[in-house]
Amino acid sequence: MPYSASEASLEPEVRLVTAPGRARCLVLSGAWNLRGLELRLAELAPRLGEYATDRNSQWDLREIAVIDHAGAMLLWRAWGRQRAAHLTLKPEHEAIFRHLEIPADPAVAAAPRDPLWIIVAIGRKVLRVVDHFTTMVMVLGQVVLDAGNMVRRPALIPWREISSNIYRTGTQALGITALVGFLVGVVLSYLSAQQLKLFGADAFIINILGISVVRELGPVLAAILIAGRSGSAITAQLGVMRVTQELDAMAVMGIPQTLRLILPKMLALAISMPLIVLWTNSIALIGGMVSAQAELGIGYTYFLSSLPDAVPIANLWLGLGKGAVFGFLIALVACHFGLRIEPNTESLGIGTTNSVVTSITVVITCGRSSATTSCIAISICACGAAKSCRWWAVPAAARPRCCARCWAWSGRRAARCACSASHCTAAMPASCASCATAGACCSRRAPSSAR
Repeated sequence: MPYSASEASLEPEVRLVTAPGRARCLVLSGAWNLRGLELRLAELAPRLGEYATDRNSQWDLREIAVIDHAGAMLLWRAWGRQRAAHLTLKPEHEAIFRHLEIPADPAVAAAPRDPLWIIVAIGRKVLRVVDHFTTMVMVLGQVVLDAGNMVRRPALIPWREISSNIYRTGTQALGITALVGFLVGVVLSYLSAQQLKLFGADAFIINILGISVVRELGPVLAAILIAGRSGSAITAQLGVMRVTQELDAMAVMGIPQTLRLILPKMLALAISMPLIVLWTNSIALIGGMVSAQAELGIGYTYFLSSLPDAVPIANLWLGLGKGAVFGFLIALVACHFGLRIEPNTESLGIGTTNSVVTSITVVITCGRSSATTSCIAISICACGAAKSCRWWAVPAAARPRCCARCWAWSGRRAARCACSASHCTAAMPASCASCATAGACCSRRAPSSAR
């Protein structure tokens, strides 16, 4: 409330008036507002507190020209947060003090904490995860049914939606994947070169880059970028359609959401992800090749010519297969969270965040699970031996038939014979290509058919 210049210039005053045989009276005058109390607050506060100790004192506020909540709160605190027993004031000032008399809401006593609250919290999280998983399975089942219907009726295939989603999720993502892939290749090559220099194993930089990028790093890196870029876009698109009631309109018109919205996105990502993985692998290897030439002096021609020998073709197919699976999972998770968004902006933001986090978690978990499975397949020989059995990744001509039972290629053949283990009792050839001394590693000779 604006005050006039005359009211603002009045200083707040407290006068003590006493009369024989009567209680003392405190007369307040001037402007008891924030501007008037600014300079005299330190002086008036202790005086008011001293005067308020006498409960029989009379307070006369009729000469106050103006008072606001700051002045009223100063008096209220001096009175012990209660109305003075003998108070006289103007009618227009009554509303301010009446407002201060409103009691505050009583503090709600905190409920006793359940001693099993940790188990309850974990149980709720588990039930929430189960609910999400169940809904994803339902969405996936509906997609499978729609896909089977499209196979029987090709006219229902949404070619335009699939094509547009491939363009948005694949073509428009080439720039960011190329940039990140190139930088990762440079960093990986540089760090590996620093260690390989110490042992004079410069040529093995090709093996490190090839296997790590083509088989593991390329698919996971591309999937994480696509999950953050395209997965969030899919969730936000479906969420906005929920907010604007477009999904409800499609349901009223009888248009299946899975056929027009979910299935095209899944197919588009399943098609575009292997191509993005191949693109990311190529750019990452180019970055690693540039860094290897700068750090180790390895020429581009030698790098490119040695790469097919260092990386078996099975690793490339494994990486492309991972890309297709990752793309399908990213689209499934993104559509799931998009359909669960409620028609408000807060739910839209939370759903998009949860979609990205869940997609990246699923990608990393599936990637590590596949890597662990591959490691188990590598470390367990076909005949049960705990060897480095990598026969599936080696050309057939390079597999020494050291053991007629497992005929596995051992990565340690220079140090020990692959058939020297005590568990291997099958017929063995007279000589072993993995052993330094021909015939010394085999105690039994194999028939001619086993050679």
